[in-house]
Amino acid sequence: STLSNQLKLLIVIVAPYVLCVTVVQCENDWGVTYTSTEICALKGSTVDISCTYIYPSRIKGRNTKVEKKVWFTRASNNLYVDIKTDPEYSGRVQYICGNNDCTLRITDLRESDSAEYKFRFITNQPGGRYFGRHGITLSVTDLQVQVSRLLVYESHNCAELKCHSSCRLPDHLHYVWYKNGQKIQGDTSYFYSNNASCADSYSCAVEGHEKFPSPPLYAPRVPSVSVSPSGEIVEGSSVNLTCSSDANPEATYTWYKRNGHRYLELPSKEPQHVFRSIQSSDSGEYYCTAENELGRTSAFISINVKYAPRVPSVSVSPSGEIVEGSSVNLTCSSDANPAATYNWYKEDEDSPKASGQIFTITDIRPEHSGNYYCEAQNRRGRHNSTLYLTIVAVSPVVWKLAVIGTALGVFLVIIWLSVFLLLRKKRTSKRSSEPGERPEDRCLANQEEEQDDLHYASVHFSNNQADPVYANIRPAGPRRHKEEEEEVVEYAAVKFNRAITDPRTGGPETDADPSALYSTVNRTV
Repeated sequence: STLSNQLKLLIVIVAPYVLCVTVVQCENDWGVTYTSTEICALKGSTVDISCTYIYPSRIKGRNTKVEKKVWFTRASNNLYVDIKTDPEYSGRVQYICGNNDCTLRITDLRESDSAEYKFRFITNQPGGRYFGRHGITLSVTDLQVQVSRLLVYESHNCAELKCHSSCRLPDHLHYVWYKNGQKIQGDTSYFYSNNASCADSYSCAVEGHEKFPSPPLYAPRVPSVSVSPSGEIVEGSSVNLTCSSDANPEATYTWYKRNGHRYLELPSKEPQHVFRSIQSSDSGEYYCTAENELGRTSAFISINVKYAPRVPSVSVSPSGEIVEGSSVNLTCSSDANPAATYNWYKEDEDSPKASGQIFTITDIRPEHSGNYYCEAQNRRGRHNSTLYLTIVAVSPVVWKLAVIGTALGVFLVIIWLSVFLLLRKKRTSKRSSEPGERPEDRCLANQEEEQDDLHYASVHFSNNQADPVYANIRPAGPRRHKEEEEEVVEYAAVKFNRAITDPRTGGPETDADPSALYSTVNRTV
């Protein structure tokens, strides 16, 4: 039988590791046959996509001849782009064609090679061109390390891993495992069960294709958190917080706001947290947590929202009625960021009366009555508030009574002090004149009352009645200067007799008291 009478079945073998199924297409003795299911191939490998085609051998006495064969993935303005001329395939594409078959070979497969491939041929016959309506879909995939089981311990986490591909690979393949980029010896199974540490990175490859390992698997790195726009954050503006962490598989993100010792989870689960119109209450610390199957980590950023002063709060102290002559404090406060500065003005006056939160008015007078307003200002804006002072005037009669009362009080205090001093003086005099008191006792009393009256004496006693006794007596007051003369010198002569003789008569007196002492004291000034 001729080619036009047959449907030729062709099994296409695509290497390596691909699944192929053959389908035949035919239309009026024109046809293209290629696989219809998806071809799955690993990144870095080589794939063969084959087809066969049929056409009438002779039309109207003219032999048919194939003049051009093309593989393409896209068309532009009904022009089919030959992939051999596509820069993306440069150096990686080869056509292997026979009489009624053609194979497309693509080496060093890339994920970008995933596409639907179609074959088209052109003959010398008028209108003699044909391509299959449905092509072959190629899917290029990479090996992936997946976590089959996560083991959580108090001090660390570890995992059991497997080398996975979306392509169905032969069971007899051997694998190579890598830890932090270094080959692990002895493990050739697709399953790695040596309790991989979540602090390390792991990858795998098919033996013989070590040049194309899987992307490494690792826990999220410490995130980078940023705010935009950068610079000062002003209330009412739009602000974006962005969190980025290197991780494989990709990390999921959660945002928290710190509230004292607690952390409030925010609804956003995206790498960005957006404030459409940020408010002063949004100031604070924001934490971003990045997490995947192997672990989690976090970082924070502080937000400081600037805003104009709120309407100030003004007060006067002491509260209540303000009396003429008293002192008052006017106080102003306003919430602002940065902190506000304050100025006090009186109504209808341009220049400020005072600056600062507190304005003190001493010895207040009726002319101080009126409206006062406080202006709070920072670089974001200003606000003011007003208060009214009413001063209660004091009448002249009240002033006279106050002066009289004050004078009377002072007079009574003076009288009381005078009486007190007089009574004290009388008590002192009374003690000094008590009967039977010897001069020596009075001297001691005087010493206790007033130190300036102290005297010191030197007394010598002799068994010889003819020996006089001398004593030098002087006040113990402080000496002004060394060169000053002693102002007072006192001498005393005291005579003691064994046989008592009356000094007044010169004769013996048997009745004399033996304990009596007689002295002659002369004072010289």
